This record gives sequence, C-alpha cells and structure tokens, in this order.
Amino acid sequence: MALEDAKKQVDTAFTEKNQRGLRYENAFGGATSFLRRQYTKDLTGVDVAITGVPFDQAVTNRTGTRLGPRAIREASTLQPYDPPYGWGFDPLSEFAVVDYGDLAFDYAHTPSFPDKLTTHIKGILDAGAASITLGGDHYISFPILRAYAEKYGPLSLLHFDAHSDTWADDDMSRIDHGTMFYKAVKEGLIDPKRSVQVGIRTVNDDNLGVPTIDAREVHETGPVAVAKKIKDILGDNQTYLTFDIDCLDPAFAPGTGTPVWGGLTSGQASIILRDIAGINLVGGDVVEVSPPFDTTGATAIAGAHVAMEILALWCWTRRKTA
Repeated sequence: MALEDAKKQVDTAFTEKNQRGLRYENAFGGATSFLRRQYTKDLTGVDVAITGVPFDQAVTNRTGTRLGPRAIREASTLQPYDPPYGWGFDPLSEFAVVDYGDLAFDYAHTPSFPDKLTTHIKGILDAGAASITLGGDHYISFPILRAYAEKYGPLSLLHFDAHSDTWADDDMSRIDHGTMFYKAVKEGLIDPKRSVQVGIRTVNDDNLGVPTIDAREVHETGPVAVAKKIKDILGDNQTYLTFDIDCLDPAFAPGTGTPVWGGLTSGQASIILRDIAGINLVGGDVVEVSPPFDTTGATAIAGAHVAMEILALWCWTRRKTA
C-alpha cells in the first residue's frame, strides 16, 4: 500500500477491518479516528485502545479541553502514513491498535463522572489491552490511575507539566485538576519516591517527595541528560505517563487552559520521550489541549505527536520482551 491508495480509499476508520498496518487516505477527508485506526468497541485481540475523555469541568482558567480529543484525532491524520520518526520500527503494523471512541457521561451530573471513567478504563484493562487517553482536563488522570492501580498495584508516575498538581486536598470527592496527584499519593495509587515530574515552573511548597526536574533544569542540562535521569529514577517500575500539554511553552502550545512561559520546546519534549525508551510503561494520557485558544492547530498537533510517542514507548517495551 502507498499514498496512491488515497485515490480509492476513504473512511478507513470504518472500512478497514485489519487492526494493524499504516493507513493511506487523503488527510483532509474521511473519518478522523486517531491515526485512522479502526473504530471499535470490540477489544478482542487488541493491544492498545485509544480513548477520548472530553471533560473540562475543573479547568483553572480557559475552558475548552472537552474539544481536545476531537482536535487531537483531526491533527493525527497527517501521521498514519509512516512509522514514527526515530524509533526504527512501526508500532501500527506490529501491534493491534484501535480507537475505542469516547467515554459517555452525564455532563449535568459531575459527581458521577470519576467512577464512570474508572469503570471505562477498567473495561479496557480487563480485556487485556492498555489505554492511551486523549483529554480532557488533567483531573481525568486520577480516576484512570485508580483503574491501573487496581490491576498493577502502586505505580511510578511520569508527569510532564508546568504544575505539580500536588496541592493539598483531603476531600477525595472534590473534582480539581490541581490536587489529583496529592490524592493519588494519599490513596496509594503511585509511589512518590519512584515517580518524577518534568517541566515544573510554578510554586508548590510540598510535592510529597516526588523528584522534580523543573523546566530550568531541562534547558540547562539538555533533554538527553534529563531522559537519563528519568530512567534512573523510574528503574523498571511499572509506570503511567501523563503529559499535560502546558508542559510545553505557550510558543509551542498556546491552546491550553493554564499557559505558563519558560516551558519545554516541542523539540526537547520529543527527544526526552524518544530517549526514555525502555521504561516499563503500562499506559498514558495527554491532556489539556484546548483548541479554541489556538487557531493554528499547533497545540493539537503537539498532542497528537505526544500520544504517538506514548504508543511507541509502550510498544517498545513489549517488542523487546516478546
């Protein structure tokens, strides 16, 4: 197959039944599943399920992250023709990757949302697949971690962000995108000493003992050194990766609810994500893409590439141990 097939192929998210392989249809048309993967609710034989969580109840400033999954899927239409650059293998051909669609929830009954999301992710894990989630505001990582910890026990958390999100909040029922990792530590979902935060550039007096690589350290020591430090901290622990798009500087990702200057460049992020290959990744998410605040689409493009890198990281470990 080649791009020549775009003359006669369209809507491969529905028409292509093979869950493996690259996709070739016109980028500007067709059903926009993530990477043109098959849309399906049947996870039989599936390795990775991409799912969207269009939720933005808890944004600090600018709303709109409920539109993030849709924008990321659209931005990903430029990516399914070739393997991801620099990895040396093709995750889409070696593994069965599908688009599981979005979480359905009652937008008018917010308290029911967390359990609904945990159950949604648990269904994916129970089927034997991993999840890569497109958000949505960053709160969604907390209910997701509950599902993962139920299966794997306490995890290492690899957290890319401008904010630590460990502000104290002992009311576990509050839905807040700045306190969910405080709650995740308190609930025993993650091991703080074997976790790491990258790109932080806002003040929080207590990060609960989570090692921090702030944005300045990334700029001063460089992405290669940062990747090595991350791997040393995580070791071979089972790891969940969460990437808040505001980890990137607003020059590279203006479409987010809480932009903070001095962040990572997209180039630095891409090198770090590539160079941490070999971590024991069990799942991940990319969150807080808010397309109404970025008419260029650059933020969604960054989100789509981050999701692809998370997929490649997951596949890298599995192909090495197969």
